[in-house]
Parts: sequence; C-alpha cells; structure tokens
Amino acid sequence: MSRPIKKQQRGQSADQTARSLGTSHKSGQHALDIAEESIARDCEGDDGLGEGEDLENALSRTTSHDRAGLSQHSMAGSFRRPSYVGGAPRSFMASHQPERGVSLDQERVAAIREERSLLRDNNLLPRKHSQRRASASSDNASGKNLKRYASISAFSTSRRKSARLDEEAVETTDEQPTEAVEAGEATEATTLLPGDEDEDSLEEPEESAEDIDAKWEEAVLNGQIQTTWRREAKVLVRYSAPLMLTFILQNSLTLTSVFTVGHIGKIELGAVSLGSMTANITGYAVYHGLATSLDTLCAQAYGSGRKKLVGLQLQRMVFFLWTITIPIAAVWLAGSRILGAIVPEKETAELAGLYLKVLIFGAPGYALFESAKRYVQAQGRFAATMYVLLICAPINVFLHWLLVWRLGWGFIGCPIAVVTTETLMPIMLFLYVRFVGGMECWPGFSRKAFVNWGPMIRLALPGLIMVVAEFLAFEILTLSSSWISAEHLAANTILQSLSVLTYQLPFPVSIAASTRVANLIGATLPDAAKVTAKVTFVVGTVLGVFNMLMLSIFRNYIPLLYSSDPDVIRLASAVLPICAAFQLFDALAAICNGLLRGLGKQEVGGYINLFAYYVIAMPISFGAGFGLHWDLYGLWAGPAVALCLVAGITGFYITRISWHKASEEAVKRNEAG
Repeated sequence: MSRPIKKQQRGQSADQTARSLGTSHKSGQHALDIAEESIARDCEGDDGLGEGEDLENALSRTTSHDRAGLSQHSMAGSFRRPSYVGGAPRSFMASHQPERGVSLDQERVAAIREERSLLRDNNLLPRKHSQRRASASSDNASGKNLKRYASISAFSTSRRKSARLDEEAVETTDEQPTEAVEAGEATEATTLLPGDEDEDSLEEPEESAEDIDAKWEEAVLNGQIQTTWRREAKVLVRYSAPLMLTFILQNSLTLTSVFTVGHIGKIELGAVSLGSMTANITGYAVYHGLATSLDTLCAQAYGSGRKKLVGLQLQRMVFFLWTITIPIAAVWLAGSRILGAIVPEKETAELAGLYLKVLIFGAPGYALFESAKRYVQAQGRFAATMYVLLICAPINVFLHWLLVWRLGWGFIGCPIAVVTTETLMPIMLFLYVRFVGGMECWPGFSRKAFVNWGPMIRLALPGLIMVVAEFLAFEILTLSSSWISAEHLAANTILQSLSVLTYQLPFPVSIAASTRVANLIGATLPDAAKVTAKVTFVVGTVLGVFNMLMLSIFRNYIPLLYSSDPDVIRLASAVLPICAAFQLFDALAAICNGLLRGLGKQEVGGYINLFAYYVIAMPISFGAGFGLHWDLYGLWAGPAVALCLVAGITGFYITRISWHKASEEAVKRNEAG
C-alpha cells in the first residue's frame, strides 16, 4: 500500500510550493533560474510583451503552482506529458525530454482525468453508467418488461402525431419542456420506460476538479490508491502509440533516401550514408542541441502568463541558428575535400560532398522547424509535429521517386527531395499555427529578438553536448566502415538504418514510461510507479523479442529492399544476426533509461551510457574490426557489448533503488522550488 509523503502545504510562499513534475524529475534548478533571468530582461522596458501583468507575479508563476482548491498530493498541481520532439536517432541521455517549468491548463485537465481514472479503478468514484446499472435493480425487472411493451405500443400509435412535436422538442431546452412532454405524449425522444428518464438523464454528472482533488487527497492519505497491470498497459499504449507514429515518420525522411539511392549502386548508397553522417554531426545535431534551450525558455515564458515572450524566444533562437548556419555551410561546402582526406574511396567522398552542398539550401528550413516544434509544444500542442509529418513524409517519398527515378535525375535528385521536404515542414507548421492554433503567442517581429542571447546560449550548450554525444555514438560506425571498402560502407548503412528503425518501437515506450513514473512518483505513489515499471519491462521484452525474430527470420530478404548489389546483400545478411542478437538488450536499455528519467536519476543513466559506448564499445569495435580484422563483424561487436552492459547495469540499479526514497527526493526538489 502506498504511503503518502508529506509536502509543504500549498498556498504558503512561492518558494515553498511544489514545482511541476516536469522539473521534479530533473535537477534543473539552474536552468529555471536562467529562464527567469531571460524573462526579467525581456520585461525591462515592456513594450506590450508582458500583456500588462506585474513582473513579480509573472515570475512567481514560473516557480509556483498555487491553484485554488488543490490539495497537497494533487497530481493536477504538477503534471507533464510525453514530448513529441525527437532528438538523436538513438537518444539515451534524455535530450529529447523538455524541461517543463510550469503546469499548463491542458495538463491540469489531463491530470484530473488521470486522478478520476485511478479513483474509479479503486472503486472510490462511481464508474461510468453505474447509476443506470444501479437503478436497474432486480425487484423492478418484471414490472419493467410490462412497461416496455406498453411504451412500445404507445410509441407506435402516436409516431405520426408526434413528428411535428419532435422538431419543436429539439429546439427546446431542458429547462423549457415541450408541449408533447407536458401532455405526456410519446415522441421519438421519449424513453421506452417511464422510469428510464431518471436513469439516463439523471446519470451522475462528472465531478468537479475540486471534488476529484478532495477525494484524491483523502485516498492518497489513506493509502487507497492502487493500480493494475491493465490500467498501466492502457496508459503506456495511449502515450506511446502516437509517439511511435511520429518517430517512425521522422525516421522515414532519412530512410527514404537510403531505400531510393541504394538501388542505383553501392557507391551511391555509401555516399548517402556518409553525407548524412557528416550532416548529422556537423549540422543537424547542432540544431537539435541548441534548440533544446527552448524547452525551458518557451515553457517558462508561457507559464509566466507573458505568452508573447514564447514567440520572442522562437525568433531569437531562429536568428541564432541561422547565424550558426554560416559556419555549418562552410563545412558542407568543403565536404568533398574534408571527406576525401578521410575516406579512401574518392568517388564516395565526391558524391557525399555533392550531397552536402545541396543540403545547404535546406538548412535554414530545418533550423526553423526544430525551433518551431518547441514553440507549439510549449503551448500544449504536442501533436502538431505528428500532423506535419503525416503530410510531409508521404510527399518526401513521392519526391524521391519522382526526382530520382521518374525524371531520371539519379543521385542528385535525392538531396533535392530532402531539401524540398525540409523547406516544406516549417511551412506546414506555420499553416497549423495560423489556422489551427498557436497565434496567441506570436508578438510580431521584434527588435528584441537580436538582444538578450546570453541566457539562451548558456542553456543551449549543455543540450548541444548531450545531443552530439548521442549522434556520435553510432555515427562513428559509418566513418569506420568506410575505411574498409565501399561494400562494407553500403552494408553498414543497411544495418544502421535497420537498427535505428527497430529502436523506434521501444524508445516511445520508454518516453511513456518516464512520463507515467514521474507523475506517479511526484504524486507520492511509489508502489503504483513500481507496477508501471513492471509492465514496461514486459512490454520492452516483447518488443525486443519481436525485433530480434523479425531481423533473424528475414535476414536474407531485408537487404534486398535496400540494394541490388549482390556483394552488399550478402555482407549485410551475414552481419545482420549480430544486430538481431542485441535487439532484446537494446529494448531493455531504452526502457531502463526511461525509468531512470522518471525516477529523477537520468544522470545515472547518462554516465552508464557514456561509459558503455565510449569506454567499452569503441575500443572493442576498433580492436575487433581493425586489430583482429573482423571487419564489419568487429565494428558491430562493440555496440552489442555496450547495450548488454547498459541493460544489465541500469536494470540492476533499478531493482536496488528505493522507490519510496526516490519519491521523497522528488518532493524535496519540488519544495526547494
């Protein structure tokens, strides 16, 4: 039975109130202080961005969740939802998780819904339609049968007569009954049983947020809140399903290029992989990492009530990223010479350099989209990215087919299709904001966007380091395989794209588990969070086994989708069992990292992953691949060992950790404000 943990009473001082769960699971006080500093600077010489609210009150809203009527253990006072913003293809350092400094109104509604569901599961609130079922007692069963036949008879004889009255009844409110009802005449809207009017129309209304919160507080204090495997499985599916769709669609943007160009030749397939690797490390990872500062800045600005500052932070980040694009473009322009000095295959280096040159035209759009995703998510519009990808991903496939094959442009058509898609995505997101929602945070273009960059940059640098570390951990395999031969580079491209694709199944589940565990831990329900962890482990195991079986069974057929070169197909099929072998550990490692984030121990997972990938995996890969001359087998042996270590160490740590102590620590972090 869950034992509640004492919290400071809400409604005291701002520094005593609990901070949202979005930050309770992170040691993010320094980041929040920087965000408040940015808000204070932007509010100096207010030109309307503050919407007339007192600065002190606005800043207190970013560190406080005083809400009238909410009790100590209310889940509604601090709640977060899973982020749709993806980071690296194989994120393991929580760089994808937004820093939630405030609890949005939409999140409060979602939290109340979760409280209601758990109260109903524990029979502390009546379930849906329970009053109707209670009314249908056995002592009235026989009488109701007679009434039903009588009602049906009366209904059939008066149907024509009541047709006109039915139309009037539709236009009449409940407070103004129709003449037909007053006269006792049956209409199509009349219930078949006289007693059924009370059963349907008097079904118990939804409880108010205050009532639910009061019952929730009492239940938590009495240790009455328990959860079930079924409930937690439903929550994980509800959270993770749209995330899976979003991340698979996002991954398809790169996967389409590999599929399309791979059938031209092994040189072209390797060039796409090498060009994408260079673009990721020197460009896209930089955009991803720097834009993570908006997860804190935009959320804090929105929570302060000065919503126009959200748009100002967006402008500031876009201009900053466009400035960074200048040196990035210089590197990409020199891509052929840089890669030519590293890669022995000169033709591959030339094509990869050409790929990078074309990508320069899509870089501004990519930077804008990465920033705009945070803009809409700060407003609680989490699914906006998914809607954009649902449109742009199919267009991307069509453009690759059209330019590469239908028009016969060959290899050059691939980066042109990529650039077109990268330019289209921010346009589609703008249309979403303009016609669906999000304009309330747009202040118009402001000269303030060119000042006060200091807090933004200080927040962005740690995110940059995390994301680059995540990208580099696996991208290094691409560069290493290019030193062996063109066939090995092409085969590695197939293996790596498959590894990233299969990761999109357990990774969203880990995000869902992180969110659910953090919410339950923050509500001082560690025993319920344990149930979530157990369910998550089972789901992760199932997904890992599924991926392993798919790659093993179809290992001779999957490479045919990527390439027509027999040497590449043979090599990829031969090494694919190694990728299949670590799928279970890959899934469990993702699950464990998610649970650690939910417990507020993400730094533990980060250190374990960094040690496993950079201290263990890379020496094994280089030693086995080049020292023992195992080639591609050796290169992939390193990540396989690393994932086994990560799954084992993090899993053991989770089994040994005190969940009650973790919940107490979360409460203390909240109260420290």
